[in-house]
Amino acid sequence: MTENLTDKLVRFQQPEKTLRYLGELPDTRLADLFGLDTEAYRKLLRDLDDRTRDTAAELLEDPGFAERAARLPFRPGQRIVALGESTTADRLSWFSILRHLLPDGVELVNLAVSGSTTTQALAQLPQLAFLRPDWILCMLGANDAQRLGRGPEAAGTRLVSEAETARNLLALRELAGPGGPSGPDRWIWLTPSAVDQERADAYPHFRRAGIGWASEDVDGVADFLLGRPELTVDTRRATAGLHLDDGIHLTLDGQRAVTVALVDALTETGARHRNA
Repeated sequence: MTENLTDKLVRFQQPEKTLRYLGELPDTRLADLFGLDTEAYRKLLRDLDDRTRDTAAELLEDPGFAERAARLPFRPGQRIVALGESTTADRLSWFSILRHLLPDGVELVNLAVSGSTTTQALAQLPQLAFLRPDWILCMLGANDAQRLGRGPEAAGTRLVSEAETARNLLALRELAGPGGPSGPDRWIWLTPSAVDQERADAYPHFRRAGIGWASEDVDGVADFLLGRPELTVDTRRATAGLHLDDGIHLTLDGQRAVTVALVDALTETGARHRNA
Protein backbone atom coordinates (compact mmCIF):
# COMPACT_ATOMS: atom_id res chain seq x y z
CA MET A 1 0.00 0.00 0.00
CA THR A 2 1.57 3.28 -1.12
CA GLU A 3 1.16 6.19 1.30
CA ASN A 4 1.03 9.79 0.21
CA LEU A 5 3.01 12.38 2.17
CA THR A 6 0.09 13.54 4.31
CA ASP A 7 -0.88 9.99 5.24
CA LYS A 8 2.74 9.27 6.21
CA LEU A 9 2.96 12.43 8.31
CA VAL A 10 -0.22 11.56 10.21
CA ARG A 11 1.04 8.02 10.66
CA PHE A 12 4.34 9.02 12.26
CA GLN A 13 3.93 12.58 13.60
CA GLN A 14 1.78 13.43 16.62
CA PRO A 15 1.98 17.17 17.37
CA GLU A 16 -0.10 16.74 20.52
CA LYS A 17 2.97 15.06 22.08
CA THR A 18 5.58 17.58 20.98
CA LEU A 19 3.48 20.72 21.57
CA ARG A 20 2.30 19.95 25.11
CA TYR A 21 3.06 23.51 26.20
CA LEU A 22 0.05 24.61 24.13
CA GLY A 23 -2.28 22.51 26.27
CA GLU A 24 -4.81 20.10 24.87
CA LEU A 25 -5.08 20.43 21.10
CA PRO A 26 -8.50 19.63 19.61
CA ASP A 27 -8.84 17.62 16.41
CA THR A 28 -9.75 20.78 14.52
CA ARG A 29 -6.33 22.30 15.27
CA LEU A 30 -4.46 19.06 14.65
CA ALA A 31 -6.20 18.61 11.30
CA ASP A 32 -5.14 22.15 10.32
CA LEU A 33 -1.51 21.32 11.03
CA PHE A 34 -1.68 18.53 8.44
CA GLY A 35 -3.63 20.61 5.92
CA LEU A 36 -6.72 18.43 6.35
CA ASP A 37 -10.31 19.17 7.24
CA THR A 38 -11.37 17.71 10.57
CA GLU A 39 -13.43 14.83 9.21
CA ALA A 40 -10.69 13.75 6.79
CA TYR A 41 -8.20 13.75 9.67
CA ARG A 42 -10.51 11.72 11.90
CA LYS A 43 -11.19 9.24 9.09
CA LEU A 44 -7.46 8.77 8.54
CA LEU A 45 -7.00 8.05 12.26
CA ARG A 46 -9.87 5.56 12.19
CA ASP A 47 -8.43 3.84 9.13
CA LEU A 48 -5.02 3.47 10.79
CA ASP A 49 -6.60 2.08 13.95
CA ASP A 50 -8.69 -0.33 11.89
CA ARG A 51 -5.53 -1.67 10.27
CA THR A 52 -3.97 -2.44 13.66
CA ARG A 53 -7.24 -3.97 14.87
CA ASP A 54 -7.40 -6.17 11.75
CA THR A 55 -3.76 -7.20 12.23
CA ALA A 56 -4.47 -8.23 15.82
CA ALA A 57 -7.54 -10.19 14.71
CA GLU A 58 -5.48 -12.00 12.05
CA LEU A 59 -2.87 -12.94 14.64
CA LEU A 60 -5.55 -14.31 16.96
CA GLU A 61 -6.80 -16.62 14.21
CA ASP A 62 -3.74 -18.75 14.98
CA PRO A 63 -4.82 -20.87 18.00
CA GLY A 64 -1.24 -21.13 19.27
CA PHE A 65 -0.73 -17.38 19.21
CA ALA A 66 -4.19 -16.77 20.74
CA GLU A 67 -3.28 -19.08 23.63
CA ARG A 68 -0.03 -17.20 24.21
CA ALA A 69 -1.74 -13.81 23.99
CA ALA A 70 -4.25 -14.95 26.64
CA ARG A 71 -1.31 -15.61 28.97
CA LEU A 72 0.17 -12.12 28.71
CA PRO A 73 0.80 -10.72 32.21
CA PHE A 74 -1.06 -7.42 31.69
CA ARG A 75 -4.22 -7.24 33.81
CA PRO A 76 -7.31 -4.98 33.85
CA GLY A 77 -6.68 -2.00 36.06
CA GLN A 78 -3.01 -1.84 35.11
CA ARG A 79 -1.39 0.94 33.09
CA ILE A 80 1.24 0.10 30.46
CA VAL A 81 3.43 2.95 29.17
CA ALA A 82 5.58 2.79 26.03
CA LEU A 83 8.74 4.85 25.64
CA GLY A 84 10.27 5.02 22.20
CA GLU A 85 10.78 6.75 18.88
CA SER A 86 9.14 6.44 15.47
CA THR A 87 8.91 2.64 15.50
CA THR A 88 6.66 2.94 18.56
CA ALA A 89 5.08 6.32 17.78
CA ASP A 90 3.91 4.90 14.44
CA ARG A 91 0.10 4.68 14.51
CA LEU A 92 0.56 1.22 12.98
CA SER A 93 3.06 0.24 15.68
CA TRP A 94 3.49 -2.97 17.62
CA PHE A 95 2.12 -1.09 20.66
CA SER A 96 -1.05 -0.18 18.76
CA ILE A 97 -1.48 -3.81 17.70
CA LEU A 98 -0.88 -4.95 21.29
CA ARG A 99 -3.74 -2.71 22.43
CA HIS A 100 -6.17 -4.90 20.47
CA LEU A 101 -4.80 -8.12 21.95
CA LEU A 102 -5.53 -7.17 25.56
CA PRO A 103 -8.76 -7.27 27.57
CA ASP A 104 -10.82 -4.19 28.36
CA GLY A 105 -9.59 -2.37 31.42
CA VAL A 106 -5.88 -2.51 30.55
CA GLU A 107 -4.77 1.07 29.88
CA LEU A 108 -2.05 1.68 27.29
CA VAL A 109 -0.31 5.07 27.12
CA ASN A 110 2.06 5.69 24.21
CA LEU A 111 4.66 8.36 25.04
CA ALA A 112 6.88 7.55 22.05
CA VAL A 113 7.91 10.52 19.90
CA SER A 114 9.25 10.18 16.36
CA GLY A 115 12.91 11.16 16.20
CA SER A 116 13.45 10.89 19.95
CA THR A 117 16.88 10.06 21.30
CA THR A 118 17.50 8.58 24.74
CA THR A 119 18.62 12.04 25.88
CA GLN A 120 15.29 13.55 24.86
CA ALA A 121 13.40 10.66 26.46
CA LEU A 122 14.86 11.62 29.85
CA ALA A 123 12.73 14.77 29.70
CA GLN A 124 9.66 12.52 29.99
CA LEU A 125 10.55 11.42 33.52
CA PRO A 126 8.17 13.94 35.20
CA GLN A 127 5.30 12.70 33.05
CA LEU A 128 6.15 9.10 33.89
CA ALA A 129 6.12 9.95 37.59
CA PHE A 130 2.66 11.44 37.16
CA LEU A 131 1.34 8.40 35.26
CA ARG A 132 2.67 5.88 37.81
CA PRO A 133 2.75 3.01 35.27
CA ASP A 134 2.52 -0.64 36.29
CA TRP A 135 4.62 -1.65 33.27
CA ILE A 136 7.06 0.19 31.02
CA LEU A 137 7.95 -1.09 27.55
CA CYS A 138 11.01 0.79 26.28
CA MET A 139 12.27 0.72 22.68
CA LEU A 140 14.94 3.41 22.29
CA GLY A 141 18.41 3.82 20.84
CA ALA A 142 17.90 3.81 17.08
CA ASN A 143 18.10 7.60 16.80
CA ASP A 144 21.13 7.73 19.08
CA ALA A 145 22.87 5.61 16.45
CA GLN A 146 22.11 8.09 13.66
CA ARG A 147 25.35 9.35 12.10
CA LEU A 148 25.82 12.93 10.96
CA GLY A 149 28.04 13.59 7.96
CA ARG A 150 27.73 10.01 6.76
CA GLY A 151 28.55 9.40 3.10
CA PRO A 152 30.38 7.07 0.71
CA GLU A 153 33.76 8.19 2.06
CA ALA A 154 32.82 9.02 5.65
CA ALA A 155 31.38 7.01 8.53
CA GLY A 156 30.03 10.16 10.17
CA THR A 157 29.63 11.04 13.85
CA ARG A 158 27.03 9.43 16.10
CA LEU A 159 24.26 11.76 17.22
CA VAL A 160 24.58 10.34 20.76
CA SER A 161 27.74 8.53 21.81
CA GLU A 162 27.62 4.87 22.78
CA ALA A 163 28.57 5.71 26.37
CA GLU A 164 25.89 8.40 26.62
CA THR A 165 23.26 6.02 25.24
CA ALA A 166 24.11 3.50 27.95
CA ARG A 167 24.04 6.20 30.64
CA ASN A 168 20.66 7.48 29.48
CA LEU A 169 19.06 4.05 29.28
CA LEU A 170 20.27 3.19 32.77
CA ALA A 171 19.00 6.54 34.08
CA LEU A 172 15.55 5.90 32.59
CA ARG A 173 15.42 2.46 34.19
CA GLU A 174 16.64 3.61 37.60
CA LEU A 175 14.54 6.76 37.85
CA ALA A 176 11.32 5.66 36.18
CA GLY A 177 11.03 1.91 36.58
CA PRO A 178 7.93 0.42 38.21
CA GLY A 179 8.90 -0.66 41.72
CA GLY A 180 12.18 1.24 41.49
CA PRO A 181 15.52 -0.41 40.71
CA SER A 182 14.53 -3.50 42.74
CA GLY A 183 11.54 -4.33 40.53
CA PRO A 184 12.89 -5.41 37.13
CA ASP A 185 10.06 -7.76 36.15
CA ARG A 186 7.75 -4.99 34.97
CA TRP A 187 10.32 -3.13 32.90
CA ILE A 188 10.73 -4.59 29.40
CA TRP A 189 13.32 -3.53 26.83
CA LEU A 190 12.88 -3.97 23.09
CA THR A 191 15.99 -3.64 20.96
CA PRO A 192 15.94 -1.29 17.98
CA SER A 193 14.67 -3.12 14.92
CA ALA A 194 16.91 -4.28 12.10
CA VAL A 195 18.43 -1.85 9.61
CA ASP A 196 18.36 -2.55 5.88
CA GLN A 197 21.81 -1.09 5.28
CA GLU A 198 21.60 -1.04 1.50
CA ARG A 199 18.26 0.77 1.44
CA ALA A 200 19.24 3.21 4.18
CA ASP A 201 22.49 4.15 2.41
CA ALA A 202 20.68 4.64 -0.90
CA TYR A 203 17.68 6.57 0.47
CA PRO A 204 17.85 9.98 -1.28
CA HIS A 205 16.50 12.05 1.60
CA PHE A 206 19.12 10.66 3.98
CA ARG A 207 21.86 11.20 1.41
CA ARG A 208 20.87 14.82 0.81
CA ALA A 209 20.80 15.48 4.55
CA GLY A 210 24.14 13.76 5.08
CA ILE A 211 22.75 11.38 7.70
CA GLY A 212 22.62 7.62 7.94
CA TRP A 213 22.68 4.52 10.10
CA ALA A 214 25.11 1.64 10.46
CA SER A 215 23.90 -1.82 11.42
CA GLU A 216 26.82 -2.30 13.79
CA ASP A 217 25.73 0.75 15.82
CA VAL A 218 22.23 -0.65 16.22
CA ASP A 219 23.74 -4.01 17.15
CA GLY A 220 25.80 -2.26 19.83
CA VAL A 221 22.64 -0.84 21.45
CA ALA A 222 20.99 -4.27 21.26
CA ASP A 223 24.00 -5.99 22.83
CA PHE A 224 23.94 -3.53 25.73
CA LEU A 225 20.24 -4.16 26.36
CA LEU A 226 20.63 -7.93 26.08
CA GLY A 227 23.20 -7.71 28.86
CA ARG A 228 20.70 -6.17 31.27
CA PRO A 229 18.91 -8.24 33.94
CA GLU A 230 15.48 -7.12 32.76
CA LEU A 231 13.71 -8.96 29.96
CA THR A 232 14.92 -7.76 26.56
CA VAL A 233 13.04 -8.62 23.36
CA ASP A 234 15.47 -8.82 20.44
CA THR A 235 13.49 -7.54 17.45
CA ARG A 236 16.26 -7.56 14.85
CA ARG A 237 15.86 -11.01 13.30
CA ALA A 238 12.06 -10.74 13.29
CA THR A 239 12.13 -7.43 11.40
CA ALA A 240 14.86 -8.17 8.85
CA GLY A 241 13.64 -7.26 5.37
CA LEU A 242 10.37 -5.71 6.58
CA HIS A 243 11.13 -2.04 5.95
CA LEU A 244 9.71 0.92 4.13
CA ASP A 245 11.81 2.39 1.34
CA ASP A 246 14.14 4.19 3.77
CA GLY A 247 15.45 0.93 5.24
CA ILE A 248 14.81 2.15 8.81
CA HIS A 249 11.06 2.36 9.40
CA LEU A 250 8.97 -0.79 9.44
CA THR A 251 6.10 -1.89 7.28
CA LEU A 252 2.93 -3.10 8.98
CA ASP A 253 4.28 -6.65 8.56
CA GLY A 254 7.39 -5.53 10.42
CA GLN A 255 5.30 -4.09 13.24
CA ARG A 256 3.32 -7.32 13.36
CA ALA A 257 6.60 -9.23 13.69
CA VAL A 258 7.63 -7.07 16.68
CA THR A 259 4.28 -7.78 18.33
CA VAL A 260 4.74 -11.53 17.89
CA ALA A 261 8.30 -11.36 19.25
CA LEU A 262 7.07 -9.45 22.32
CA VAL A 263 4.20 -11.86 23.00
CA ASP A 264 6.48 -14.88 22.56
CA ALA A 265 9.16 -13.46 24.87
CA LEU A 266 6.69 -12.53 27.60
CA THR A 267 4.87 -15.85 27.59
CA GLU A 268 8.07 -17.91 27.43
CA THR A 269 9.38 -15.94 30.41
CA GLY A 270 6.13 -16.53 32.28
CA ALA A 271 6.34 -20.25 31.60
CA ARG A 272 9.91 -20.37 32.93
CA HIS A 273 8.85 -18.58 36.11
CA ARG A 274 5.96 -21.01 36.67
CA ASN A 275 8.23 -24.02 36.20
CA ALA A 276 11.02 -22.68 38.38
